[in-house]
Amino acid sequence: MTGSTPAPFTADDYRARMERAARAAAEAGLAGLLVAPGPDLVWLTGYAPPAVTERLTLLVLAPGRDPVLVVPALEAPDAEKAAGTVVPALRDWTDGDDPYAATAALLDASGRYGISDNAWAMHLLGLQQALPGTSYASLTEALPMLRAVKDASELALLEAAGAAADAAFEEIRKVPFGGRREREIAADLADLLRRFGHSQVDFTIVASGPNGADPHHEAGDRVIGRGDMVVLDFGGLRDGYGSDTSRTVHVGEPTDEERRVHDLVREAQEAGFRAVRPGVACQEVDRAARAVIAGAGHGERFVHRTGHGIGVTTHEPPYLVEGEPQPLVPGMCFSVEPGVYLPGRFGVRIEDIVTVTEDGGRRLNNTTREMVIVD
Repeated sequence: MTGSTPAPFTADDYRARMERAARAAAEAGLAGLLVAPGPDLVWLTGYAPPAVTERLTLLVLAPGRDPVLVVPALEAPDAEKAAGTVVPALRDWTDGDDPYAATAALLDASGRYGISDNAWAMHLLGLQQALPGTSYASLTEALPMLRAVKDASELALLEAAGAAADAAFEEIRKVPFGGRREREIAADLADLLRRFGHSQVDFTIVASGPNGADPHHEAGDRVIGRGDMVVLDFGGLRDGYGSDTSRTVHVGEPTDEERRVHDLVREAQEAGFRAVRPGVACQEVDRAARAVIAGAGHGERFVHRTGHGIGVTTHEPPYLVEGEPQPLVPGMCFSVEPGVYLPGRFGVRIEDIVTVTEDGGRRLNNTTREMVIVD
């Protein structure tokens, strides 16, 4: 991910995000946040370094202080001119200098800091060596809800991404499945996502017949045949925000059992969606969907959490899973995606992205959840 997050975000939006993040760090008892290149840096500043590099780049946020971006000197011009970037101060360092000493001068020598999950281990170890009195916690551990609540502009981008994924599904259901390999359908899906505006395709799962019992099956050379159930799960980034949807189709007429299992998953997905409302714990959505499947005797075949957050990445907090007491808040966006997986036979998964509203939930995916028959 390079370049800048596109409009409609302004310098004021980024400034407000950084101020909010610094306040959240103080409330969590942290001396500040250290943000490495990746989704957190893009979300906070609009800046993404032009390439993955071993050179240290780190945004330092601390309560009561102006943000500072520690950046390699050769990348400082890109940081300065990046559209939307509002970092008021750059601390550049030149090859041959010690970037950790430059960063240490900005930190409390005995402070505890939140640090990006994707920060390189060599950089964290370098900071620990420069300031042995400091300690660190991952941002997901320290501030799991940092990006979870979306504003109106973010919601609009997520809605557009969801609509684009829906358009891809409406097109893929028209193509022939029988006699083609999974990877061919996956390539079609990727092309469709790009046609409908995605700049990045993160996954195109096409799991036919017995492969459908593997929730994260990678599309391969299996030839799809008449009578196959086919799980489709696909998504990526459109204008910097994610899509992720799943539908399960059938090649030709399904058996009564296949219809029953599909209807069961559809009922469980509806129950999970109906459980969404402000103040409800994340785990309650999982429980609502899981209870339907367990009640039909397939509880042990629902082998994953009910959902995950989505935003500038396709997987992020919050997670809808047993043991997660985080209450839902208006503006949160996440998947609701129960499934049943019968080893050696077939699988079914139905997934929508849902946002929490003031009085319930709203789906951002709106293609049919009924079984679709394909050729």
